[in-house]
Amino acid sequence: MYTGIVSGMCQVLAIEDGEEIRSFVVELTGHEDGLEIGASVALEGVCMTVVAIDDSQIRFDAIPETLKRTTFGSLEEGDWVNVERSLKMGDELGGHVLSGHVMTTAQILGKTERGEGIDLIIENPEEARPYILEKGFIAVDGMSLTIGEVSDESFALHIIPETLRITTIGDKRVGNSVNIEIDSRTQAVVETVMRNLEDNA
Repeated sequence: MYTGIVSGMCQVLAIEDGEEIRSFVVELTGHEDGLEIGASVALEGVCMTVVAIDDSQIRFDAIPETLKRTTFGSLEEGDWVNVERSLKMGDELGGHVLSGHVMTTAQILGKTERGEGIDLIIENPEEARPYILEKGFIAVDGMSLTIGEVSDESFALHIIPETLRITTIGDKRVGNSVNIEIDSRTQAVVETVMRNLEDNA
């Protein structure tokens, strides 16, 4: 489990394609304390399992479903990704509860500087649309964010300077894709309401 409070960024050092698996080696300096093989780490919001450790260079394997559903299929060597270690008992829950199971990707449609921050317009993907609600929570590339104005085509995000400093979002451009996760509580509430409306129709 994760909170969507990204602790920093790390660089992808190497990518190796096997028959089914794509392996990623990332430089996890500053985030590797106590890390063991089999541990879970969120990279760009995707829950990944540590498969090998060489000092601060950590390897993760991605299966075809992960490559299809997330931005991992288009990652390249040298790219930077957001990092969050898994939640431990007693940790502060500063964002909202996430699983690291990305639902889909969405394209950045607009980017505008607002003082020290930025405003983003993100595509509202059909499979996530029922759960994207104004003032609701969403995880974008693993960042816990509050949703701004919503339409059928898009939704707005307002990014503060601290988020820009510590994450990859400031370097994303119009046309780039981001990972989208809706928390399970929002999904459960929306789906319950939708079922009740269908039953009463």
